Amino acid sequence: MSDIGTQSPSPAGISPAEVIALWNGRYQGADYLFGTEPNAYLRKHKGLWQPGQRVLCVADGEGRNSVWLARQGLHVDAFDISDVGISKARAPARDAGVSVHFAIGDCDQYVWPAGIYDGVAAIFVQFADPLMRKRLFANMVKCLKPGGILILQGYTPQQLAYKTGGPSQVSHLYTADMLREAFSEMDIIELHEHEDELTEGAQHRGRSALIGLVARKP
Repeated sequence: MSDIGTQSPSPAGISPAEVIALWNGRYQGADYLFGTEPNAYLRKHKGLWQPGQRVLCVADGEGRNSVWLARQGLHVDAFDISDVGISKARAPARDAGVSVHFAIGDCDQYVWPAGIYDGVAAIFVQFADPLMRKRLFANMVKCLKPGGILILQGYTPQQLAYKTGGPSQVSHLYTADMLREAFSEMDIIELHEHEDELTEGAQHRGRSALIGLVARKP
């Protein structure tokens, strides 16, 4: 449920089983909810990682970003809460002739290894409420090697006016101050609020209020 996360209506009190059922239902169709092309912000920064390095894709849904990263010669792990999404992700990986190690689980169930990744890609993982987000961000930093790079993109509160994707809860959206504080122990290479036209499947389409972060673990 990654990009997955961006469209995630996760009201307080919803059970894990209900979240799984929700995302499995969304991914059930033949079409890919967020398309099959990689996120543009991630594509723009592909030069930060070199072939042979190891990268984790957080909550990657139907696999659009993990498969693309594997096509760049990276060793890619990816996980998502939806077994339907992961099942669909295997098809483009197979068609591209690349290997991605897929796992099923939510961000708290996933076993986060310490210090093994050269990179983490967290694209629209905005299903998390503030408490889960704190745990999620800490785990993303934990699993990076020293010198490892995090690339993150999400929506800002201005997105509530555009309604072209993303959560409806302002608490799930990102601001520059929030990300600067959350990743204060990292070297921030880029922190950029901007607007753009997204064409990512049926769910991310139209003018969007975005923020991108690139940060290196010391």
